[in-house]
Amino acid sequence: MARIVMKFGGTSMAGIERIRSVAARVKREAAAGNQVAVVVSAMAGETDRLVGFCREASPLYDPREYDVVVAAGEQITSGLLAIALQAIGVPARSWLGWQLPIHTDEAFAKARIGTIDTQALDASLSAGEVAVIPGFQGVTADGRITTLGRGGSDTSAVAMAAAMKADRCDIYTDVDGVYTTDPRIVPRARKLAKVTYEEMLELASVGAKVLQTRSVGLAMKEKVRVQVLSSFTGDDAPMADTLPGTMIVGEEEIEDVERQLITGIAHDKNEAKITLTSVPDKPGSVASIFEPLAAANINVDMIIQNIAHRSPSTTGASSSATDVTFTVPAADLPRSIEALNQARETIGFGELIHDMRVAKISVVGVGMRSHAGVASSMFTTLGARGINIQAISTSEIKVSVLIHEDETELAVRVLHTAYGLDADEAA
Repeated sequence: MARIVMKFGGTSMAGIERIRSVAARVKREAAAGNQVAVVVSAMAGETDRLVGFCREASPLYDPREYDVVVAAGEQITSGLLAIALQAIGVPARSWLGWQLPIHTDEAFAKARIGTIDTQALDASLSAGEVAVIPGFQGVTADGRITTLGRGGSDTSAVAMAAAMKADRCDIYTDVDGVYTTDPRIVPRARKLAKVTYEEMLELASVGAKVLQTRSVGLAMKEKVRVQVLSSFTGDDAPMADTLPGTMIVGEEEIEDVERQLITGIAHDKNEAKITLTSVPDKPGSVASIFEPLAAANINVDMIIQNIAHRSPSTTGASSSATDVTFTVPAADLPRSIEALNQARETIGFGELIHDMRVAKISVVGVGMRSHAGVASSMFTTLGARGINIQAISTSEIKVSVLIHEDETELAVRVLHTAYGLDADEAA
C-alpha cells in the first residue's frame, strides 16, 4: 500500500462532468489499495473572476480580505469532489486549510507554508477515507485565511506529500508532461521522461507554466518525487505509475545527466523592465533602490548597472552617476513604480523609464556545468536572426536574456533548433 497525493488543476475541475471524471480516476487509485489525498484547484477562470470582484470593490483592497474571497474557489471544488466521490461509493471528506491545519506566515496573497498538522488526516486515511484538500490556502497563527499566490495549489500538493511522507505526488494538468519547450510554438518539441529538480526549478522560474516555482523548490528540499501527467487521457487510461508522464527527481535517478547539454528552453512575457537614470554612483545607492522593493515583497530579476559617467553639479563641480536597469513581474510594475517614486529623494535618481514590451528567453540544462560555449551559442544564434539582447543573467545551469516581446517565438524556435532539441534530431 502506497500513500499518493493527487493534485488536479483548474481545467481538470472545470465543471461537474470533469469533476466526475476526476472522481473516477481517484476511485481507481483508492481501489488499488492506496491511501489517497487529493488537492484541488478552483475551477478554470474562477480565481480570475474572484480577483476581478476584489479589484472592482476597491483597487487598494485589504489583502487579508482578498484572501478570504479568492480562497472560496478551492473550497467549492473540494466540497464538490467529495460529493462526487461519495456518489460512486468512495468514502471521502473535504479538509479545509484551517481544519488540518496548514500553518502559514502572514504574507497575505503570497503566504508561505510553515508546518502542517497531519494527525487527524492520518487517522482519516488509515480508516480508508479519501481526503480532499483545497489547494492554495492556509491559516495564520491567529486564524486568518491566507493564500499562497497564483499556482499555489502545486505548492499545497507538494507540501502535503512531504508532511504525509507520501510515496509520490502526481500533478494532473492539461499537458501530459514537461517538454523541451512550449509545443504550441515548436511542434517538434519533445516530452521529457525525467527532469532534475534543479532543471525544473530553473524552467519554472523563467516561464515554464507546468509547475509553480515554489512547489519545485519545496519538492527538491523535501525530496518529494513529483510526476506531471495529463488528466485528459480517458477513463480507460493506465494507472498513474505506468503513465508516460514526466518525473521530477534528483540527479541520482537520471543516467548520464551530462549527455544532454540543454534540457529545455522557456519564455516569459510577464516581465517589465525598469530603468532609473542618473543614480548617484556612491556606496549604498543600489541598496536604496532595492530596499523599498523588497519591503513591498516585489521580486527583482535581471539587474544591469551601467558604467558611471561624470556630470556637472549645480556648484560647478562634477559628480558621478550611473543608470540602473532591472526587471520585475509585470503584475508588480504599478507597485514598483509607486515604491520607487516614494523613495525618490533617498535614491536620488533622475528619471524612471519602464517598458512592458519585453520577454525573457532562457536555456536550461545541468549539462552546461561541464560544457563551455552555451552562452556564446545563444548570443550568436540570436544575433544571426537580428534579435537584440537588452539584458543578460546567468546561473550555474541557466542563461537568460531579455528581448523585445515581438521576437519571442522566433527566438524560441531558432534556439530549440540550435541546441539540437527538435524531435527529429534527438534520436
